[in-house]
Amino acid sequence: MSIKVLIAEDQRMLRGALASLLDFEDDIDVIGQAGDGDEALTLIAQHQPDVCLLDIEMPARSGLDVAEEIRRRGYPCRVMILTTFARPGYFERAVEAGVQGYLLKDEPSERLAEAIRRVMEGRREVSPELVFGTVRNANPLTEREREVLRLAADGNSSNDIAAQLHLSYGTVRNYMSEILGKLQAKNRIEAISMAEEKGWI
Repeated sequence: MSIKVLIAEDQRMLRGALASLLDFEDDIDVIGQAGDGDEALTLIAQHQPDVCLLDIEMPARSGLDVAEEIRRRGYPCRVMILTTFARPGYFERAVEAGVQGYLLKDEPSERLAEAIRRVMEGRREVSPELVFGTVRNANPLTEREREVLRLAADGNSSNDIAAQLHLSYGTVRNYMSEILGKLQAKNRIEAISMAEEKGWI
């Protein structure tokens, strides 16, 4: 029985290259290719792949959004993230979403095929750089603080954030003060920039 793989990657050339490489493997069958997160979820529902290879930064939904939705819907496929970003916040979120593989795109191609086989055996495959980076850069923000900062990053004022989260203006201001202190940022713009760079929001 071959391993049915679906690839979701917004760069068409890279997506095609990955599919071609994996099709050389006797025991791996690429059954679908998606260019964004929404298309990926549609193809997953249609084809029921064994393994989904997801890029993080895609239009419509990110690979992490797709991984979280796969878990929410209870699909049995295993999820592997392929990324150019060794950001600790992304890795933490992937672990929370139950992702079984997290590899950097500059890994050797044979490593990818082997990782797919190992993930099918129930093992977890992670690029070493990501593990060490996560240990050094643990996310100091609580889930609520991340929520507040994400809304601020979308351009919402403190009053807007208070209304959306059903909090008082003072509570939101206190959260923002805590965030600035934890990140040692001078203002919310700097805090947003720092948190986005590390993949924490």
